[in-house]
Amino acid sequence: MEQLSHSRMSDHLFFATAPKHLGSLLAEELTRLGMTGATETRGGARFSGRIEDGYRACLWSRIANRILLPLAQVALAGPDEIYDRALDIAWEDHLTPDRTFAIQFDGQLEGVTNPHFAILQVKDAIADRFNRRYGRRPSVDPEYPDLRIHLYGQRDTLTFSLDLSGESLHQRGYREAGSAAPLKENLAAALLLRAGWSDIAAEGGALLDPMCGSGTLIIEGALIAADIAPGLLRDRFGFHGWTQHADTAWQRLLAEARLRRTAGLKRLSAYSLRGYDVNPNAIRTALHHLERAGLAGLAHFERRELADCWPGREDDEGLVIVNPPYGERLGADEDLTQLYARLGSVLKERFVGWRAAVFTASQELGKSLGLRAIKLHTLYNGPIECRLLSFQVEPTYFISHLPRPLPVEARSPGATMLANRLVKNLKALRKWRQSAGIDCLRIYDADLPEYALAIDLYDGERRWVHVQEYAAPASVDPKRARQRLREALGVIPDVLDVPSEQVFFKVRRQQKGHAQYERLAETGRFHAVTEYGHKFWVNFEDYLDTGLFLDHRDVRRLIGSLASGKRFLNLFAYTGTATVYAANGGASATTTVDLSRTYLDWAGRNLELNGIEGTQHQLIQADCLRWIASMIGVRRFDLIFLDPPSFSTSKRMQGTLDIQRDHVEIIHATMRLLEPSGRLLFSNNLRRFHLDHAALADFRITDLSAETLPRDFARNPRIHHCWLLQHPDAAADTAHHV
Repeated sequence: MEQLSHSRMSDHLFFATAPKHLGSLLAEELTRLGMTGATETRGGARFSGRIEDGYRACLWSRIANRILLPLAQVALAGPDEIYDRALDIAWEDHLTPDRTFAIQFDGQLEGVTNPHFAILQVKDAIADRFNRRYGRRPSVDPEYPDLRIHLYGQRDTLTFSLDLSGESLHQRGYREAGSAAPLKENLAAALLLRAGWSDIAAEGGALLDPMCGSGTLIIEGALIAADIAPGLLRDRFGFHGWTQHADTAWQRLLAEARLRRTAGLKRLSAYSLRGYDVNPNAIRTALHHLERAGLAGLAHFERRELADCWPGREDDEGLVIVNPPYGERLGADEDLTQLYARLGSVLKERFVGWRAAVFTASQELGKSLGLRAIKLHTLYNGPIECRLLSFQVEPTYFISHLPRPLPVEARSPGATMLANRLVKNLKALRKWRQSAGIDCLRIYDADLPEYALAIDLYDGERRWVHVQEYAAPASVDPKRARQRLREALGVIPDVLDVPSEQVFFKVRRQQKGHAQYERLAETGRFHAVTEYGHKFWVNFEDYLDTGLFLDHRDVRRLIGSLASGKRFLNLFAYTGTATVYAANGGASATTTVDLSRTYLDWAGRNLELNGIEGTQHQLIQADCLRWIASMIGVRRFDLIFLDPPSFSTSKRMQGTLDIQRDHVEIIHATMRLLEPSGRLLFSNNLRRFHLDHAALADFRITDLSAETLPRDFARNPRIHHCWLLQHPDAAADTAHHV
């Protein structure tokens, strides 16, 4: 048996364990810490030095899990020799009968199928050695022992070590026990180091995490930037219960680390360290962790949507690092694809000149970022194999996340059928479009089941095409669906004579909550289009919809024909297009209500684009349901347009809105705002919607769904519903025809 001497002044061999694939990074770190001969090895890195160097590694290593001090390495003829080899070690040099110990086993030993067998053999040997020498023995305490003993088996070799760390070194002390987090502290530090944060921080660069969760990446980044020892918050290490503990050397290390921390905190105030997250509970946890780390006020955490993510200061430049969800925190793949595409858009639009690093288990999702990685590192988050994708956010590395169109020679006969159908539809709609003055229209709506797309043509100062793919059912082969999409994206620009960069693609699926209005990007690029002489701003990139619902074209036209001299109310107004028609139709006053400030501002711009101004045109940001209730008995209107979403929820809304469930109550409340002779137009796009005529029997109801269905949507008549409602004493209405 090879036993190792342990004089405090002599050199010893140490072994530092690390998460998988981090041995080389750990060896580099140990070398920077001044360790002699630090080299990567299986499961971590080896180095040599005095006991003080082992302590320094415990205090300063950001990567290591444990620092082990080997006592002996033995070759075993069989498992039965474990006890005898353990009995030969001078455990009394490291432990007293009054202290406690625990044993951990890693690796594999030939002939040992259960690690607990090896642990029991060593425990018995330690107990017997102490009983023979002192007549009493130290106790086992698996939770809080004075000394931890580590066993490592490799084939027929067993290594006995002291664990100088105690608890794993990733437990810095600022995260409370049991707090859930996707990243351990040492993995977070490793990601930052791999992403080049040390050099960026040395140059005074900024650090930003747009999905910060409990704040681990930002806090570890702060510790690196301020040269703060990650172990300084811990009040105990494994060597504190070791009988050979060199406390003088340890106190000297602590004093040095505290001086460096004081100097580092003064420098840290100049850094821009920011973490955002959509979850307010996560932000509260991050702020609590920041305070526990002794860094309160030196990093900024704030609740923000990804779409609202910007550099903290105008001249900031540095590193954006993010660990986005990759299957466990969200669910559907299409949700994640959209999220990654949105993240890529934010980076490309607002962080040019920065470095970026994205840690994900899915390289396929990484492709949705629309950025070409300059480095890739394989790492593990627990048992999950992941990739750290490093980017230089420069236009040179920008790539489109849209499916690449297939060249003509690679297309199937189905692509020719699609091209022919587009030509046929354009020809059939040409005369109607020209006579009606329609610039924006639907030219294809899943006419061929194999190509499940909605294709809208927008003509303005230029021509644009908005393509939405209906999410395919699970029975459809994803590869085949992808190929058909690529065929379609090759055919569409050719047939419609439009550059490919003016074709915008999105995936359309059943909307939940306020997803329909969720930002996909923040380009701020708007284009003016015309409809029946009215002008509107549309945006093809930032949202799922463009700001102009084409299937409501004839409903808007009807509103314009009824508005002369009327007080008009537009509820759930979106971008205010119906208000434009009413105002241009001669409405004496208009009131436009929506919960979203973004869309209300958009509505204001639409009014301005049409030269509509004056205090008689009000824009009100409010929860429509609460606003309706507050106006009963206060205001009345002659013409009301009620077009609620099918389902909606928002942090600013009170409860949820389900139009099938709630429409009777909403209509009854809204009718109380309508003048006795007034008209209410109620519309929605829930395809399976059924109006409860019996519950609304107090009102005169006329179904205008067919009458207000535009010709270009005739193939799918259930795309919207529209009813005219009047009070029973109102004059019979015959002036509602489009």
